[in-house]
Amino acid sequence: MIGALVVSFELQPVLTSDLIAVRPLRPADFDELFAVAADPLLWEQHPQPDRHQKDIFRAFFLDALASGGALAVVDTKDLRLIGSSRYHGYSLDRREVEIGWTFLARSHWGGVYNKELKRLMLDHAFRFVDTVIFLVGPANLRSRRAVEKLGGVLAEPGQNRAGAPHVRYRIEAVRWWGEREGAGGPSGVGSLG
Repeated sequence: MIGALVVSFELQPVLTSDLIAVRPLRPADFDELFAVAADPLLWEQHPQPDRHQKDIFRAFFLDALASGGALAVVDTKDLRLIGSSRYHGYSLDRREVEIGWTFLARSHWGGVYNKELKRLMLDHAFRFVDTVIFLVGPANLRSRRAVEKLGGVLAEPGQNRAGAPHVRYRIEAVRWWGEREGAGGPSGVGSLG
């Protein structure tokens, strides 16, 4: 497209709903976020199950800050930090971005929090890209089911950047918006319920 306006992907937006607020992760968030991450059960299916240890988590946290796409997730009811997520690997040429590194406090599992987080992040991403990628550890069945409930389609097995085996899911903007329009339009929650 000659003369087309190219809008840069905002990797650290502020996104809000009645349930959660998503904002850029800050260095001052470490203690509060580690209080969530220190629960070993969060990581039991994760490829790095020792992430509940402070030194391991600190490396994860510093990598998140350095990534330029890390986000803090705040419960709007009590303004507590309940987890984090990340945008990564934005490609203008391929028109795709990855969403990953998500974790939430167990008190916020099994309900609407992850679904709402991903809805906000996907809605934002699809303003800029056609495809969102999720890399999930093969044995992380909880995360795999969560991505599948969002409409993620298993693309192919592969490896993450560290060379560890992962499965790759993708969600296409056309499908995301199409399913949501059938359930009340882009402002609704569509078929995510």
